[in-house]
Amino acid sequence: MPPEFVRRRAASAAVATRRAVRLGLAPRRAVVAGIAIAAGALAACTPELNPREHDNGPAQPVVDRNAASAAALTEDMQLLQRLVQAPPAEQAEITAAAQRDYETAPTPSRQLRFALVLAAPRHAEQDLPRAQRLLRELMANPEMLLSGERALAFLELQQIDDHLTLTTENRRLQDEAVRTDRERLSNVNHRLQAESDENTRLRKELEEARAKLDAIANIERSLNERKPNNEGRLP
Repeated sequence: MPPEFVRRRAASAAVATRRAVRLGLAPRRAVVAGIAIAAGALAACTPELNPREHDNGPAQPVVDRNAASAAALTEDMQLLQRLVQAPPAEQAEITAAAQRDYETAPTPSRQLRFALVLAAPRHAEQDLPRAQRLLRELMANPEMLLSGERALAFLELQQIDDHLTLTTENRRLQDEAVRTDRERLSNVNHRLQAESDENTRLRKELEEARAKLDAIANIERSLNERKPNNEGRLP
């Protein structure tokens, strides 16, 4: 492979890595992608011998998987950069295009790209559970991916697993806290109601006692008013 092409590929890898880190993409994803791209570009410098070169027949073309891996990862990182920087309308278009490409021809590389788009931050179309499912399908048959793609898919899946686990645990703790607060509030309301009922009962008893005292006082007053008149009639 021409040295100039290798230098351009390595430079592109470095630029894509720096941009991904600045944009807030997952640091491990950016670093691994940059390393994979650079490794692919450097590996492309090593000539691969074709067994047929020693024969008199025509040489068969050799597929450089390292260069292909570097090119695919560079394209993926550039797409993620454009996705994060784009306005919401364009982000929706990028996601729809990635989904359309995957559904039209569901190759492993297109499935990985679609999963990366769904897992990317800062856009409304983010869908981590679906990205997790797509990546798990890929890691079930990792040999279908290029070497750099395998590394990126593995680390991206680990990040999504960790994120979703933390989200689930946080939701569980929040639900538990809400349930505890509700039970505490219910107990407080129950005690307040019991105290209110007790106060009502005591107030009723107090009113009945006052009524009885008032009745007794009226009787005594009536007796006292009649007593002098009765004494005056004695012989």
